[in-house]
Parts: sequence; C-alpha cells; structure tokens
Amino acid sequence: MPERPLLNQLIDALRCLPGVGPKSAQRIAFHLLERDREGGLRLARVMADAMAGIRQCRRCRTLSEREVCALCVNPNRDRQLLCVVEQPSEVLAIEQATDFRGLYFVLGGRLSPLDGVGPDELGLDLLDARLGAGEVREVILAISPTVEGSATAHFIAESAARAGVTATRIAHGVPLGGELEYLDGGTLALAFSGRRQL
Repeated sequence: MPERPLLNQLIDALRCLPGVGPKSAQRIAFHLLERDREGGLRLARVMADAMAGIRQCRRCRTLSEREVCALCVNPNRDRQLLCVVEQPSEVLAIEQATDFRGLYFVLGGRLSPLDGVGPDELGLDLLDARLGAGEVREVILAISPTVEGSATAHFIAESAARAGVTATRIAHGVPLGGELEYLDGGTLALAFSGRRQL
C-alpha cells in the first residue's frame, strides 16, 4: 500500500483541532506551506515540546509544566477556598475575570454514566481526600448548569457535607447587559431562583 502524501497527512492532522473541518484544515495547511513555513516550523517545535512537557498538576489537575502548578504552590492563595471547575481553560477564565484568591480543582469533565464518565475519571477520590484533610472550609462549584453538571455538583456537595465543608455554587442566570425578552426559559428560571437582596 503506497504511503499517503505528506500534504494529505498534514491536512488530516490539523483536523484534530476543535472546530477545524476538512476545508479549514486545508486552508491552514496551504497557508503554512505557501506563506509561513517558519511559523509552521515554530508551531511544530512548540507543539512537540508542549505535548512532552505539559501534564496535570498532581494536586489540582490543571495543566502544568511542573508536578505541582504555580497556583498550588503560591503561599498567597487562600487554601480554605477551593473552586471546582470542569476544564483547565476555566481556571484561566476565572483568574482573568475575577479577584478569586483561593485554589482550584479541575475535574476534566462531568459525570456521565452513559458515556462511561464516572467518579474515577474525574479524580473525585483526590477531591474527597482534599476535602477530608481539614484545610478547605468552602468548596465553590463552578460547573455548567446542564443535567450532567447538576448531577456532578450534587455528588460533590454530598462529599463536601460528609467532610464538614460548605458547598456553594456560582450564580447562573441573566448575563451582564442581557435583555430578558431574549433569554430562554431555563436561564430565566435560574436567574429567579438565584436572586438576592440588594
């Protein structure tokens, strides 16, 4: 069987990126080959280094070049506050948008028994150990308000209660600048149930 041409292999490899279909992959491949070979070579070097050198932090499971990430070893973080998120990208979003000074725990997804995602795949045994160690006083659940997200939040809240840790959930509802007439019923219901006194 003849070997596939390198161009086809490059296009197929680029399709592993989220949101990149066959046409986008083809455009990217031709752009790199025709207009930015140096950028393509740099991308390949950095990609290889990142794949070899970035792993999960053993404490919080975010992405890190070290065994324990910079946030976990930072002595200025409030170790009594633990924010649980689904993905490492959400740690960055919270760090950039808020003044949260606690620590994080990254699940890597949501409970979904139909998809074979259970507590073991989300590292909930590691989270239970952190909650049971007595250092955390509040766990903040920053988990999507989907069916799976709600089940995951409920599961973690029960674990927190067993460990004597307060569990809270971030508010969901009307976005800043949002118009009520354009909101779906579920978002509006969440906004009403999560209302607070002014």
